[in-house]
Amino acid sequence: MMLLQALTDSTAAAPVAEQGLSVIDLLAKGGWVMLPLGLLFLATLFLIIERFLGIGANGRIEPQFVDNVKDFIQQGNLKSAESLCRNQRNAAGRILERAIGRIGYPIKDIETTIENASQIEIQRMEGNLPYLGVIAGIAPMLGFVGTISGIIRIFYDISISNDFNISTIAGGMYEKMITSGSGLIIGLIAYAGYHLLNMKIDRFALRLQMAASDFLDVLQKPVAAK
Repeated sequence: MMLLQALTDSTAAAPVAEQGLSVIDLLAKGGWVMLPLGLLFLATLFLIIERFLGIGANGRIEPQFVDNVKDFIQQGNLKSAESLCRNQRNAAGRILERAIGRIGYPIKDIETTIENASQIEIQRMEGNLPYLGVIAGIAPMLGFVGTISGIIRIFYDISISNDFNISTIAGGMYEKMITSGSGLIIGLIAYAGYHLLNMKIDRFALRLQMAASDFLDVLQKPVAAK
């Protein structure tokens, strides 16, 4: 009896399972707009990962790096200081390497060199970040376009068939709202990625400013001794 009861229960549950809708099936109901939204989603993931790795690689400053550069400069060993900077293979190393190359010129010239090199490195870090800002604005609007075009299509079909059925309208509406929801989610991911990565660049700029200040202090000491 228990076996028969179990078979009966499973048979009764089968139609319910068949009515389930997978995420892929649900997204496919969004129509052609889901294609550009899918491309924007892939582009968003690519840009976030690519910039996260790029900023992490170029923005690192080893704890002892600036102190070692200062020691070499105080010893008058500029070649070793330049070599140390070159081997860092990051933004801070390239900036200080250019600054060391200007040692012997007035401090104002060295400060200008550091500022110009810093701006170039920060712009290089920002790289494709503006595209994330563009996606954050375009994706929600594209989703709304898909929804509006779907609604227009629903009412056009009703005008042709004269079949004004609330279930038909509700069914069509929930399918078209998928594009709006997808566009908003993609826009939120792009928006969050854009600002989080910019915060990462701002933190690097602050650490770079502190390193440059320490570097300039070392150069000014001999002048003060005179």
